[in-house]
Amino acid sequence: MGNTVTCCVSPDASPKLGRARGGGGGGAAAGPDRWADAYQAAAGGGGSAAAAAEADSGDSDPGGGGPHLQHISDREFPDDLALESNPSDHPRASTIFLSKSQTDVREKRKSNHINHVSPGQLTKKYSSCSTIFIDDSTVSQPNLRSTIKCVTLAIFYHIKNRDSDRSLDIFDEKSHPLTREEVPDDYYKHDPDHKHIYRFVRTLFSAAQLTAECAIVTLVYLERLLTYAEIDICPSNWKRIVLGAILLASKVWDDQAVWNVDYCQILKDITVEDMNEMERHFLELLQFNINVPASVYAKYYFDLRSLADDNNLSFLLEPLSKERAQKLEAISRLCEDKYKDLSKAAMRRSFSADNLVGIRRSNAILS
Repeated sequence: MGNTVTCCVSPDASPKLGRARGGGGGGAAAGPDRWADAYQAAAGGGGSAAAAAEADSGDSDPGGGGPHLQHISDREFPDDLALESNPSDHPRASTIFLSKSQTDVREKRKSNHINHVSPGQLTKKYSSCSTIFIDDSTVSQPNLRSTIKCVTLAIFYHIKNRDSDRSLDIFDEKSHPLTREEVPDDYYKHDPDHKHIYRFVRTLFSAAQLTAECAIVTLVYLERLLTYAEIDICPSNWKRIVLGAILLASKVWDDQAVWNVDYCQILKDITVEDMNEMERHFLELLQFNINVPASVYAKYYFDLRSLADDNNLSFLLEPLSKERAQKLEAISRLCEDKYKDLSKAAMRRSFSADNLVGIRRSNAILS
């Protein structure tokens, strides 16, 4: 997304071939509010920012060289606060959708226990000594259909168990409708069901030919937006928030990125100007932090599998044959070689004293 061309696309042209992948980006950490206030006060009053900051802190350099700047360690968020507030950035933090779904899972299990409801006929297949059942979904190559079902179920729990209805006008469907059909006045009162959300996301992924990995990154961006902007996904904004997350994830993840004008061909009644404006707002609310570490991606993948298991969304299991085993082994070897090449390239770029322990030295010959 480092390429500015991806934000503004001409509605007259829709390149289909030779699209280049956008570069990565990162958000800059903002300083304390008091430094920003001091700078604004100085700018408004005609003084200098340094003088205002010095007056605000009451501490200056004895030599008169300027104010005493706050140490960077004092400006960083504590680890526990960062983990709690930004689960889409830290692999050790629990995902929001999984915690929201646990309320319904516990109530369902409690109700079945009180009412003595039988789980019914067990349809899940279990491995034995002679047969191993395994699905075709891996963390590096997830199953598309199952992944979209899990991601849309996570969005469903976000909407159903939301804390409030905080939103922004750019995502409101009444102010920015996706179709020409009139939006009902009570549109914000009715929560969409899982099938409705699945059909909306499935249509976009099928028409734009997006991958399952893009669906996982979409969920990461969605939770990051809710955390950074302090808003809720609700009936009035869920379509535009999901659309913005898919748009951004497809550009960051896929080599052949789908451009804004292509989404206008999928959603016939939306304009490219509206898409551009929504993308700009989405990036600003994310503080241009579009980086998704591999550890965070893996956490979301396995939490989605846990969500599927809790809601009986079983992945298609098939016996592990010789051909499937060879295919999985080839995929694992390919990924392993890829990561080895990346680690070697990183070692060539930077070499610190921590790595001196692993250097092999030739034996000295004493005579």
